[in-house]
Amino acid sequence: MALDLFGLFGDDKPPAASAQALPYLIEFHTGDSSDLKDALQQASTLYRTRQEPPPDGDTLVRRAEGDLAPMIDALWGAGYYNAKVTVEVAGVPIKLGQPVPPNAARAAESFRARESVPIKVLAEPGPLFKLRTVNITIARTGRPFSAEDLPPKTIKLRSGGDARAADTRAAESALVDHFRAQSFPLAKVTTVKPVVFHRLEVVDVDIRVDTGPEAPFGPVSVSGKSDVDPRVVRSFIYIEPGDAYSPQAVATSRKSVLTLPAISSVRMREAERLNANGQLPIDAEITDRKKRVVGLSARYSTLDGPALQAYWQHRNLFGGAESLRLQGDLFVPPRTNSPALDNLKDFELADLGGRFKATFIKPALGGSRNDLLLDGMVEKDATGGDIYGGYNSKRVTGSAAIRHRFNDAFSVQFGVTGEKGVTSDSLGTVDYQLFGVTGSVTYDSTDRLLDPTKGFRATGAVTAYPEFFGSSVGIVESKVQASTYYALDEEARYVLAGRVALGSVTGASLADIPSTHRFYAGGGGSVRGYRYRSLSPLGPTNEVIGGRSLFEASLEARVKITDTIGLVPFFDMGGAFESAYPDFKQELRYAAGLGLRYYTAVGPIRIDVATPLNKRANDKAWALYIGIGQAF
Repeated sequence: MALDLFGLFGDDKPPAASAQALPYLIEFHTGDSSDLKDALQQASTLYRTRQEPPPDGDTLVRRAEGDLAPMIDALWGAGYYNAKVTVEVAGVPIKLGQPVPPNAARAAESFRARESVPIKVLAEPGPLFKLRTVNITIARTGRPFSAEDLPPKTIKLRSGGDARAADTRAAESALVDHFRAQSFPLAKVTTVKPVVFHRLEVVDVDIRVDTGPEAPFGPVSVSGKSDVDPRVVRSFIYIEPGDAYSPQAVATSRKSVLTLPAISSVRMREAERLNANGQLPIDAEITDRKKRVVGLSARYSTLDGPALQAYWQHRNLFGGAESLRLQGDLFVPPRTNSPALDNLKDFELADLGGRFKATFIKPALGGSRNDLLLDGMVEKDATGGDIYGGYNSKRVTGSAAIRHRFNDAFSVQFGVTGEKGVTSDSLGTVDYQLFGVTGSVTYDSTDRLLDPTKGFRATGAVTAYPEFFGSSVGIVESKVQASTYYALDEEARYVLAGRVALGSVTGASLADIPSTHRFYAGGGGSVRGYRYRSLSPLGPTNEVIGGRSLFEASLEARVKITDTIGLVPFFDMGGAFESAYPDFKQELRYAAGLGLRYYTAVGPIRIDVATPLNKRANDKAWALYIGIGQAF
């Protein structure tokens, strides 16, 4: 049953023969075309209700007779306008437009309580008809559109092409989409007139389009049963009255509003007519999520040990979509220079690591596009667990920032941050406090969050901790990361993806920089195939100590084999360096691998297997990564 849920096994076996009903076994004969078989099955009531046998022969024959017209229509829709269909019930043929043979029901009854009634659907599709002429004209005047107003590539109906009804319907949608994208929001197809010439085996198609007037956006309103301040929702809709109408702007505004945790759904409703100013009003009808949510997760890794996480979140704390999230993590990090706990008897209280984090977001201050972000964290952590070592850390952090959203893709953020803690590794112990200012820029024009197929993402952040602010060590941290995605075909079944990241810490020697503020590479989000944070300069005892700069790059080819299964060959490279800027004196590490993707409505489930190409003596031969969403 579980395998059937994924469609791996069909259920074509009819119910057992009985005295109360007439189960039947249906077969479709369409020649070599599996597409036609699928079309007939979708149109057939006999096929859809094959697990619900009728009580008698008369009912079974009526089902068969009722299938003839829908199946003929299905073949016409596929472009076979001279098609014929015969349904044989227990060997008795039933044809459209002819009386049902009186012995059909008796022939079916003869199988009662013995075996399933054999039913055959015999389709003679005949020739596939071709388009002879395709005329697309202006509804008001009957004149054809100019090539400038309607480029030939807009629709795929061509003289000499197959005369499929599905292609004609697709052309209708493409016409409406084209003119709406040109700021004609009321565009519609008024007439579609196909004329079939059975003897010539051709079809002429006449389509008339009413573009309606060109119009801009009008007033934008917010409605719905919601406890969220409408001004907050409005600030996430980047449409202003007078802007040129664009369906893409409507779609991106809906996507933008859904980034608010308090909002469950958004329906962008366009007015059916223009207002007195010749503008098209828009209304965002919203629905709230539940205000409070709790979550719990557990995981175990042979490299990193066990971990628990719990969180509580209020999504609309004061009625302005304010989000307050409290999260606690409890874990057993690997001991430096030793693996994770061998057994429970070896456990000590000092082995526990933990993290408590509080995050508050106040969106749309005063109805503006400025958001207030507050963060605080208390943490005890460690990295390492193998011959390459790592560090131990304890710290308290806090930050406050204002984020300004220019549009759905571009935002900037400025704020202040502070941190106090202690770290220790093979270079020694650093007891530090940092107070500074931070700024960042984010740009994201991709089409999907978890599985982008086109667009560009880039983030850049700089944080300065000057000593005159009270920092114990004056440093400046910066990091830039960018990724791009390019689909090689219209259906995005073949996508190239690339990522590059650069980082730098300046202003102090490596030993004076806290371990938590140094750069490390390696792991699932970095250079796959190498242990997490194991790529960095080595200290006096040949243990990783982190670097003052970072370089990473990845390249993937994402290939969909089917609608749900994909393969992803990939190549990663990267490393950290002692210098404040990448000088590549330390050897870069390279890895390659192959990933499997299972595409779901939420996002792709990712399984990657990577192997180091220039591994060190103690690196594993391969590594396995499992997650949701693409690697980047």
